[in-house]
Amino acid sequence: MKIVVLAGGRSTERNVSFSSGYRITNALRERGHEATFIDLFLGYDLHGAAPESVFADANTSQDLNISDAILTDADINALRADGTTQLFGPNVLAICEAADIVFLALHGGDGENGKVQAVLDLNNVRYTGSGALASGNTMNKVYSKEIMLYHGIKTAAFVEITRDQGTTGHTLPFPYPVVLKPTSGGSSVGTHIVHNDAELASGLADVFRFDNSAIIEAFITGREFSLGVVNGHAFPAIEIKVHDGWYDFEHKFQPGHTDFITPPHDLPAAVHDEMKRVAVQTMQVLGMQNYGRIDFFANDDGVWVIEGNNLPGMTPLSLLPQEAEAEGVSYPELVDSIVAGKLKLYASGMAN
Repeated sequence: MKIVVLAGGRSTERNVSFSSGYRITNALRERGHEATFIDLFLGYDLHGAAPESVFADANTSQDLNISDAILTDADINALRADGTTQLFGPNVLAICEAADIVFLALHGGDGENGKVQAVLDLNNVRYTGSGALASGNTMNKVYSKEIMLYHGIKTAAFVEITRDQGTTGHTLPFPYPVVLKPTSGGSSVGTHIVHNDAELASGLADVFRFDNSAIIEAFITGREFSLGVVNGHAFPAIEIKVHDGWYDFEHKFQPGHTDFITPPHDLPAAVHDEMKRVAVQTMQVLGMQNYGRIDFFANDDGVWVIEGNNLPGMTPLSLLPQEAEAEGVSYPELVDSIVAGKLKLYASGMAN
C-alpha cells in the first residue's frame, strides 16, 4: 500500500511531529508498505517526476532526538528560503492524492485543529485519525470541555481569557493554584502552574505568544494517567510519575525525567474499568474516530478527564505505543491497525 506519512508543518510541536513521523514511516515499511515521509510545510521537490515516484524513494527516515526549543511562527517561516508561509509546501497535496492513505503524524496547531483534515477531505484524500470537525472540537480545550460537561463527563472547572482582555485585572472563580494553558495547544507548550496574580499575568503573556485564547482550570490533585483507544478498543492505562515538578514538555519527550507504568500499580480494577469506559465515551461525544488518547486524573472523587488528544504522539517515549506494548501489540502492529481501522471506516461510509 502507498502511504504518505505527513509530519512537521507549522506547529510549535513540529519537532515532536518529526520524531513520530520517522518512527511511523519505518514501522509501515517494516509491515511491507511503500511509505514515504513528507514535511507538510517544506514539501518535496519532485524535480519534474510524477508524484508516484516518491513511493519508490526510501527518503529520510530516522530516529530523532526532540529539541527542547519552542518554535515560534518566525522560526518556522525562516525555514523557507522563498519567504512564503502557506501551510502546504510544494507538491504536498499532489503526493497525498497519489497515496492510498495519508498517515497524519502532525501534532498541535494546524496539524490537529482540523484545517489539514478539511483540505484533504475537499480533495478526496483518505487519512488516519479523526475528521475535521472532531479534530477542531478536540483541539480547542474550551469547546471540548463544554461538550464533556454537557454529557456528564467530569473535568476541571475553567474560564477562558482572550488576548484582547489583557494579562492583568482578572478575578478567577476558583482559588490558586490554577493551571494555565493555550486553548488550542498541546505537549504542554505554554502551560503553567500559577500561584498568584503576578504569575497569572506573566503566564498569560507567554500563552499569548502561541494562541489568542487561554484556558484557566481549577487545580485537581491525584494520580495522573493516560489511556489510548484504537478502533474502539481501550488499551490499559499508563500512569505518569514525574521525578520532580510536573509533566511538562521536557518530561514528556526527554528520557530520564519520568516513570511510565502500565498497567498501573495499585489501581483498583473498578477504577481502571471506569477510566476505560470514560475514555471511549469521551471519544464518542467529541466525534473522534480511529484512534486517540484521553488523559486523566484519578482521586477519591473519581476519574477526571484532562483532555482528549486526536493525534497522540508516536515517539519513542509516547504513551499510546507503551500501552499497546503492555497488551502485546508491537509498534508496527499498532501503526498497521490504525491504517486498517480507518480504511474500514472509509469502506463503510462512516469516516467523518
